[in-house]
Amino acid sequence: MIAFVKGKVASVGYDSAVVEVGGVGFEVRATPGTLAELRIGEPATLPTSLVVREDSLTLYGFADEDERTVFELVQTASGVGPRLAQAILAVLSPDDIRRAVATDDLVTLTKVPGIGKKGAQRIALELKDRLGAPVGTGTHTANGRPSMSAAAGWRDQVHAGLISLGWSVREADAAIDAVVPLAEDQLAAGKTPEVATLLKAALRTLSRA
Repeated sequence: MIAFVKGKVASVGYDSAVVEVGGVGFEVRATPGTLAELRIGEPATLPTSLVVREDSLTLYGFADEDERTVFELVQTASGVGPRLAQAILAVLSPDDIRRAVATDDLVTLTKVPGIGKKGAQRIALELKDRLGAPVGTGTHTANGRPSMSAAAGWRDQVHAGLISLGWSVREADAAIDAVVPLAEDQLAAGKTPEVATLLKAALRTLSRA
């Protein structure tokens, strides 16, 4: 098992990044929120989970150990594979998932593209005794900094994240327009727009549509 990768970020795409470790480039799939915190040429450490299939080896990367733990646990529910597990973490934090499962909050679970009411019921039932209570972990990036993305290009990053989660271009455009005021408020407060926060806000607008 590859427990983590630590090295210089060689490239960042819409659904994965390449981290150079000892002259070898490891492609790591990650959520838009995690990818938004990586900077090309800068060092990063990503906890990872290796998914082995007959025809592929896929490495998934996470912002912290708690995300990796939840990623692996949610896959023990029927019908949840690595792609859906990653989509869940793109929309909900580990503690959000724990609270939703513990309280049978199906509305929160169905905010994730690909999870309907029956799927949410199954996940809540099967994971209730596995995830445990919320642990209150803080939000940090793979570089050890508070979770904060660059102001420039937040639209492109959120747009790419929505597309990778299965929304259409038209839906992604509409959702981005809806969260522009939030990004502007962050800028007005002297803060850099947070891609992870904006992505979740965009997903909430889509779930209400």
